[in-house]
Amino acid sequence: MPFIRSISGLRATLGDGLLPNVITNYVAAYETLLPRGEVIVGFDGRPSGNWIQQIVNATLQACGRQVRFLGIVPTPTVQLSVEQRKAAGGISITASHNSEEWNGLKFINKEGVFFDLIENTRMWKAEKFGVFNFKNQLKFPNIINESEAINNHVQTVYNLPLFKGEANKKIKNRKFKIVVDAVNASGSKAIPMLLKKFGCDVIELYCNSTGIFPHPPEPINQNLNLLSEAVKKHNADLGIAVDPDADRLVLIDEKGNPIGEERTITLAVETVLSNIGKFKLATKEPVVVVNQSTTRAVEDICEKYGAVLERSAVGEINVVKQMKKSKAVIGGEGSGGVILPACHYGRDSLVGTALILNYLAMNDFSLFEANNKLPVYSMIKKRCEFNGDLNGFYNAVIEQFPNGKLIKGDGIKIVFPESWVQARASNTEPIVRIIAEDQTPKEAKALVKSVMKICEKK
Repeated sequence: MPFIRSISGLRATLGDGLLPNVITNYVAAYETLLPRGEVIVGFDGRPSGNWIQQIVNATLQACGRQVRFLGIVPTPTVQLSVEQRKAAGGISITASHNSEEWNGLKFINKEGVFFDLIENTRMWKAEKFGVFNFKNQLKFPNIINESEAINNHVQTVYNLPLFKGEANKKIKNRKFKIVVDAVNASGSKAIPMLLKKFGCDVIELYCNSTGIFPHPPEPINQNLNLLSEAVKKHNADLGIAVDPDADRLVLIDEKGNPIGEERTITLAVETVLSNIGKFKLATKEPVVVVNQSTTRAVEDICEKYGAVLERSAVGEINVVKQMKKSKAVIGGEGSGGVILPACHYGRDSLVGTALILNYLAMNDFSLFEANNKLPVYSMIKKRCEFNGDLNGFYNAVIEQFPNGKLIKGDGIKIVFPESWVQARASNTEPIVRIIAEDQTPKEAKALVKSVMKICEKK
């Protein structure tokens, strides 16, 4: 009965962990922490989302809340809607990249960002002690069904100053041919709509919005073979893959090669910093924020443009909080998540897509050429099932690498002059993630192998 509760929300398996009473209790607890106002709800398209949204909406109604239901939409669409409508909060029903036997809830506050640790802790306490706010009244608010949220999201991105004037003309003149794999989930409508707005020829590979995944839904290289083949078959300029709730963006170049999820944020940072004059800066030098697990290629890009790079713990809310504190111009995570405050504070595949199109068009690059101009590192990511003593595991890893610089706060990260290795418990799955980066695959694999041996013994 996998059941995970973290700063990334609630995720559990259907039929045992994610039961109707569990959903009701957490939603009712969440509602008690919100100011007055409506709550916005959307889901990622999974079939289980159809019955879960009824429970979520009815629970909010029972607490006297006006519910604005967006239907099947990306998580960033819910976030943007909360911010623009000045709603009390929002819930995205999704298990993100987890497989179809999972679903969950992402809780959004009035600012359009995920609950942080303090807010989550208060919600968990309210759920534990049954502190709810069900109303004793004869009439309850009706659910408002909103059909324009995706249109509004696309238009918001399209209207950003970076994509106006010459940039808009150049993007449209390229007439990009793009294959889209949205795993038949929430990006099925949003990504093609945005691309067509920019004059692209769109080939929809898996975009039927049924929520039936045609392959494992996490947009990592081994799951993108069909997209790679489609790019080559259609002689496309690139392929776009998003996860079920469309907050992560991964790219395939014109040769059918996945360029790697870490390259999304690297290219996005390159795009923003090379166009920094089009952004209103609140700092003397541009600030970029990424998490501790993100490629050091972003550091090289920041150094190239004289920008300041800061790192946070993994997790969207951790990145966002650091971005707000530092007034960052862009940020994100190496998993394919791009956060552009000029649009809103959330990982957003639509924003990431527009940034990539801008960079390719303005520089007259193919994706292959653009990728080859970025700094090159080899990153290896592994996962290890772990039920032992986490602190004991971390200490053993530290002892294995006594000559490295130790960074704590998000598992452990050990940094060397030309490489680094990190071990951390996942926020979304019952595993330990082990990541290493070096200048060659051989060296990165050796770092991961050393940590995996320790994990398997524990």
